[in-house]
Amino acid sequence: MKTRWVKRGLKVGVIGIAAVAIFGFVVMSLWNWLGPALFGLRPITFWQALGVLILSKILFGGFRGRPGSGAHWRRRMNDRWQQMTPEERERFCQGMFVHGGRSDAAGEGSRDPGHA
Repeated sequence: MKTRWVKRGLKVGVIGIAAVAIFGFVVMSLWNWLGPALFGLRPITFWQALGVLILSKILFGGFRGRPGSGAHWRRRMNDRWQQMTPEERERFCQGMFVHGGRSDAAGEGSRDPGHA
């Protein structure tokens, strides 16, 4: 079973490297085709194209992951919140402030007796 994960990891790695190489080549080709003719810019190398790609990711895309990746979590939490009674909401908020949002195994004795 472990070898399956290793093979899958290698496959994803190879696909990732190929994708970066293709995107770098596309950026370099487009820059060298359009840049000098339209704006009088100098041609760039493949490595400079990768640098432009990374710079554009930082400036315009950030490193937040896929858009909406947290939307599912927020929707689930909102649904749970809407289904809670006011007493359950109050107890939840108190637990968040007391334990900092994490389960505290040492504080087992300090929980409500009705809370299993």
